[in-house]
Amino acid sequence: MTVKRKTMQFGQRFKEVRKQCGYTQKQIADLLKIEQSNISDWENDVSRPEYENLIALAEIYGETLESLLGIEL
Repeated sequence: MTVKRKTMQFGQRFKEVRKQCGYTQKQIADLLKIEQSNISDWENDVSRPEYENLIALAEIYGETLESLLGIEL
């Protein structure tokens, strides 16, 4: 199996999906019980979400982990 990652940065993808789903950073932060600054850091490629938060984001957005991370299988 070949795995391809789209050229888009993870942060850019997180922001794109969040906006497509109509959420603000604050709303996502509240759902995950974290600070809004964490969401901003993820979207600006300052840091990455922990695994548990990645799973939660995928569920909130109705995405697979692969899709959320921009991975094509």
